[in-house]
Amino acid sequence: MKRVFSGIQPTGNIHIGNYLGALKQFVELQDEDECVYCIVDLHAITVPKDPKELRENIRSVAALYLAVGIDPEKSIVFVQSDVSGHAELSWILTCSSYTGELSRMTQFKQKSREKESAPTGLFMYPVLMASDILLYDTNIVPVGDDQKQHIELTRDLAVRINGKYGEGTLVVPEGKYMKSGARIMALDDPTSKMSKSAENEYSRISLMDTPNKIKKAIMRATTDSDGEIRYDVENKPGVSNLLSIYSAFSGIPVEKLEETYRGSGYGDFKKDLVEVVMEAVTPIQQKYRDVMESGELDTILKEGAEKADAIAEKTLRRVKERFGLGR
Repeated sequence: MKRVFSGIQPTGNIHIGNYLGALKQFVELQDEDECVYCIVDLHAITVPKDPKELRENIRSVAALYLAVGIDPEKSIVFVQSDVSGHAELSWILTCSSYTGELSRMTQFKQKSREKESAPTGLFMYPVLMASDILLYDTNIVPVGDDQKQHIELTRDLAVRINGKYGEGTLVVPEGKYMKSGARIMALDDPTSKMSKSAENEYSRISLMDTPNKIKKAIMRATTDSDGEIRYDVENKPGVSNLLSIYSAFSGIPVEKLEETYRGSGYGDFKKDLVEVVMEAVTPIQQKYRDVMESGELDTILKEGAEKADAIAEKTLRRVKERFGLGR
């Protein structure tokens, strides 16, 4: 079995784009590989966070992992800061990375644009991400296309360190880029990705949204004026996005949906989409409530951290020995 690692930030508002683009596929992977899934709370503090809200979001994301079908009997589920090896390996990797390659990271350039000075944590974010991956001798990293540059940096660091300190010091991982059809766009601006942090709360559908809010978000979603339900991303991005969501949740091919709704108006199509989304998220919401009420979450996360730490300790011991660290 190959080892898979991935993580999600505890920032709240986990939406259907996160679910279809990542979480749903995490569930599928656990049946064929050894999966390590993390709530990356250290990444969350690259910008200031309210401590109480952060802690609530950590628990919420952990419960959602379980609610969507990640099984702690099959996968390791834990909180990043519970395993100190993430920070320790991150420093070792920092000493083998260069400011030039980090300053070229697209996400850093975007987030620091027009700022005289940016938080150092934002600059070092890709190194911590590399540490997360390399700490578990990861073979496969399931990520979106927007993370491709970070995966390449991780591979470069591993290859560089192996070249200097000996082959096998670190496992060189492969990126597994998510299915392109699962790329879900904002409901109010279908040219931008659905975002947890967008100002307009109706630009996304969060997994824990009420039926009324889900209905409002879909019925308000941007379409166009010609009334034809057809998949054409360039000319009909709004309708194409809604077709992608419908197909992803229902399993019905887009071509079949086009045929079914030929001659129908957007109103009927959107009403049906509301039902399809509700049918998918309702059991997730119920399982989430069951997890939060069961009192088992802390035990699952504690046991997950212990399993993760056992793997991390082996990697750290090998890396430190190769680097000449310690006695």
